[in-house]
Amino acid sequence: MVALDPLNFGSGSDPHPLSPAFDQAVAYALDIHRAQTRKGTSIPYAGHLLRVAGVVLEEGGSETQAIAALLHDAVEDQGGAPRLADIRKRFGDAVAAIVEGCTDADTVPKPPWEARKRAYIDHLREAPAEVRLVSCADKLDNARAILADYRQLGAALWPRFSAPAEQILWYYRALADVFLARGPHRLAGELDRVVTELHALAR
Repeated sequence: MVALDPLNFGSGSDPHPLSPAFDQAVAYALDIHRAQTRKGTSIPYAGHLLRVAGVVLEEGGSETQAIAALLHDAVEDQGGAPRLADIRKRFGDAVAAIVEGCTDADTVPKPPWEARKRAYIDHLREAPAEVRLVSCADKLDNARAILADYRQLGAALWPRFSAPAEQILWYYRALADVFLARGPHRLAGELDRVVTELHALAR
């Protein structure tokens, strides 16, 4: 393993090649999510993580932000607070802060769905720009997947989720509205278009 200095990678101030830290984050993310699949499918969860990181990079995000994108679900799905501590040790405080900011629960069992999602929406209104970038990239990829699956499955899609269809639709509409108001604005516009189409089909 290449030794990392968490204070000296991914500043985002200038374009630069990705460092070995990014390679290590890819390997770490693939390892901890290895047994996980997308809801209701056999699709490896790794595809989602790589797409989110790709969107962050395409939006001009730094290596730090792209690493956080790879790890954005690690705390929520793969270990809670101890996982966050491990991420901080391996990848530094800046990555850990973004991952924490993208996490809506770090306990098992998770708090009730609606209260948790409302709290997360409130959090995003005040969250730093780097958290909103990674979160919006995540929600955009999720919304695109929901829309594509709804076109194929129709209402048979909704039992995959831990909340009824109307709550899922409300949540993504609320997320889009927060990102439209606070940024990142180009990604927010894309999320808004996807959510609007999903609402139209679901009606």
